[in-house]
Amino acid sequence: MSPSVVPTTNPRSGGDNKSGGSITCKEESQWMMGKEAFEARMPHHHGIAALWETKWKFPCAKSLYPFHDGLYEDFEPIFKYLIENNVNDGTSPEYTNAFLAKAEELASAGDSRVRLDANTHRREAINHYLRACTLLRIARFPYITSFPEINDQAKWDAWELQKKIYRKAGELMVCPLREVEVPHVFAEGNDRDKIPVYVRTPDEHRSKNDEKPCPTVLLMTGLDGYRPDNTVRCEEFLARGWGVVIAEIPGTADCPADSADPESPDRLWSSLLTWMGQDGRFDMKRVMVWGLSSGGYYAVRIAHTHKDQLLGSVAQGAGVHFFYDKGWLEKADGHEYPFKLTPAMAMKHGFKSAEEYKEGAQKKFSLLASGILDRPSTRLLLINGTLDGLMPIEDSMLLFEHGSPKEARFFPEALHMGYPMANGSVYPWMESVMESGKNEGM
Repeated sequence: MSPSVVPTTNPRSGGDNKSGGSITCKEESQWMMGKEAFEARMPHHHGIAALWETKWKFPCAKSLYPFHDGLYEDFEPIFKYLIENNVNDGTSPEYTNAFLAKAEELASAGDSRVRLDANTHRREAINHYLRACTLLRIARFPYITSFPEINDQAKWDAWELQKKIYRKAGELMVCPLREVEVPHVFAEGNDRDKIPVYVRTPDEHRSKNDEKPCPTVLLMTGLDGYRPDNTVRCEEFLARGWGVVIAEIPGTADCPADSADPESPDRLWSSLLTWMGQDGRFDMKRVMVWGLSSGGYYAVRIAHTHKDQLLGSVAQGAGVHFFYDKGWLEKADGHEYPFKLTPAMAMKHGFKSAEEYKEGAQKKFSLLASGILDRPSTRLLLINGTLDGLMPIEDSMLLFEHGSPKEARFFPEALHMGYPMANGSVYPWMESVMESGKNEGM
């Protein structure tokens, strides 16, 4: 056990962690990120001007997350407008609507390039479409869901527009985007019956699916980044000869799984893997998972629940147990997430309020309390920054005390997800694991 966290009960000697879970963090625990950072409220939480100047302006200028695929020149006038008009509530229609006109202008510019000559102006059209989609991504921050009902109609409209425009870009890509509604054959209870996914496969496989199925990555998205938000990552997979299937996680966007049911993701992935096995394009002996941020939780879970169907799993920025501690959640709203974290997380997990979520989430969703962490798993790589203020590094460390041996790369002084260094460790590990699967299949 990490000396920076003091549990109320020892996981090795009591606490009945498989039947409800009393293992938690004492309020006086010293988190690895340090007491000062844990207690602090970051400056970007003090309004839209502070958000832009202290957190978002720099990544926007560099086209880094969450502004990847976008340009600074598209955003600067919009944030100037928001600041001048004192629009500080990211959940308000005023905030969302401020991005729409520019997004529609860029989409129209993309359409014009296509009408001129789709082949000659293909890259130009794609860039205009992706810039529009980036604006719509920021417009729908911090969070959308349709389960059990749409939480914000203005943001949902932006989401629908983003998907429409992204499909136009995807149709022009060298390895075109395919949108598939997968039958949710294992749906139960409140689960819905279709799983919307994006699929891209290497060009060489498009006409010979049955002859040469491709190794494939199942990419699990996060709290705010969804299917249309992973162009660069998909291009990395395709360049390596891998296919990719992108799916949203329970409680977000179009995911059909019952967000209030802790076991709904197991049914979700069973249906998706069944479809992949029947489709013919995917080498089912070489399927890997990569879960991003909130998706990291599901990457850890599936590594245990579906271990025999996976070659490996990457859990980046995963929260599996300590993240759900009430004491942690009380402070997480002031950490690096651009807006308040717990209202979105409460909706994502099917709770009616942030307070109910803080009181009940750990008992209901902890992978330690459920006993899942004590099962054997497939190869599992844990990636994060040691100063992550959203999903504590203690959660990744916890996995080394349970179940199968794990692999990890933690980045000192880095925040959530371990960026910008993380990808330099993830891709080589994935390449090695994919190669080992190829050798085993020979």
